[in-house]
Amino acid sequence: MTDALSRQIPKGIWRHDAQDGNGDAHLKAGRVGPAETVPLIDGALGLSRWQNLFFCEFDGPRAERRVVVTVLADA
Repeated sequence: MTDALSRQIPKGIWRHDAQDGNGDAHLKAGRVGPAETVPLIDGALGLSRWQNLFFCEFDGPRAERRVVVTVLADA
């Protein structure tokens, strides 16, 4: 996935790069999206056999990153 995104959205050619050099990171984050919804089924992530969750850091690595997890109850 990272190779595909790098080919589609290369570094160093965006107007935003003049500000802080990370225009590609912003575009990649926009394409991938900031959130994912995964159901919990009997206390486990409701993913199929070949599914996984990946954390994508397009503007880093950073020394620290916070991840927010929100659990919604089924009413």
